[in-house]
Amino acid sequence: MTQGVEFNRLMLQMRTMQMEAMSKPQAPAQIDRNVNESAFGDMLSQAVNRVNELQKTTSDLQTGYERGEPGIDLTEVMIASQKSSVAFQAATQVRNKLITAYEDIMKMPI
Repeated sequence: MTQGVEFNRLMLQMRTMQMEAMSKPQAPAQIDRNVNESAFGDMLSQAVNRVNELQKTTSDLQTGYERGEPGIDLTEVMIASQKSSVAFQAATQVRNKLITAYEDIMKMPI
């Protein structure tokens, strides 16, 4: 149940980012390619860093729980684990879609 909620929240964030990107005014005649490429690269890098951050937090919480550190309960560990799992699955799906799109482009006749 929690995994579905987190996945929906992640998808909502992605849709919000898409709407923000689409609402930005663009110059009609000329668009700077380097700006667009770096913006996409930065967005992708931030997403990967966020997944890494969630996984590191989960690992730290699991280690702390196993050691019996006060203030870390099992529910907190499990929620963090599900968050990192959903984020990783979403990143994997985005990667798969990018690979499929790349393969489709490469199959196009010239």
